[in-house]
Amino acid sequence: MIPRWFTELVARATATDASPPFSDQSLIDLDAGSRELLAADGGGADGIGAAVFNAVEFELVIDPDARRQGHGAALLERVLASEAAPSLAWSHGDHPGARALAARFGFRPIRTLLQLHATLTPEVAVPSLIPQMQEFFELSPRDAHESASGTPTLLHFATFRAGVDDAAWLDLNARAFAEHPEQGTLTQRDLDARRAESWFDADDFLLLFAGEQLVGSNWLKIDPAEPAIGEIYAICVAPEHQGKGLSRILMDAGLARLRKRGVTTAALYVEADNESALALYERYGFTRHTIDVQYSRARS
Repeated sequence: MIPRWFTELVARATATDASPPFSDQSLIDLDAGSRELLAADGGGADGIGAAVFNAVEFELVIDPDARRQGHGAALLERVLASEAAPSLAWSHGDHPGARALAARFGFRPIRTLLQLHATLTPEVAVPSLIPQMQEFFELSPRDAHESASGTPTLLHFATFRAGVDDAAWLDLNARAFAEHPEQGTLTQRDLDARRAESWFDADDFLLLFAGEQLVGSNWLKIDPAEPAIGEIYAICVAPEHQGKGLSRILMDAGLARLRKRGVTTAALYVEADNESALALYERYGFTRHTIDVQYSRARS
């Protein structure tokens, strides 16, 4: 169980830095016991700082009121001296203090993740896009989805059904993100943990089918504590159907859903070197908001 002092520390740091110090996956792993929590000297009850880590990577945070007093360096030394001795680190928000610590301890930046924001404006209705894409899908009539009007349509949306769509979505996600070090390794446990979060809403988890085949998804995240911002949490297209325009259909559907939910700002994360995705998002008016940097240190 995650201690209260840690949750309060994270909330204070997030409010100050405009970026959470720990990823969703880190917190899920911490709650499950597969990552360790190390409190900064001063004791956990004081909430002066904390590190969350496993044998691969770590993240740490120091309370905004206790920074520039050597607590970050002392905590990092303890993480590196631990049995896990992780060699990768994330700096969420590209904090200058993190850059200073990285340089001091011999870490070098190896990966940049951008958070983009866009103000939501009226878009083309999703149904008008779907017929344009049917030519790319050559399914037999028995595989075609039958609409309420009786007209066969191959592409159609549905919302996620817990216990029914789990395996198909996990397979789609793993194939779509086969080369992604975090997203592509999600397990049933990870999916269940996210479904248990206060922000999860099955109606915000959009699945795109071609007949009965799941070909894409757009998972949305709206934090009840900040309902004006809606995140495109994970958007993916089956590898065999990439390059057919499905990303645009999924984007339009996701943004339409966010607008319906009263969201005024859309957010998403993208690798800084993913030029095709950046080009798509720029067409929707997304601009850079924050930067996350991953650092690496050679093991001694």
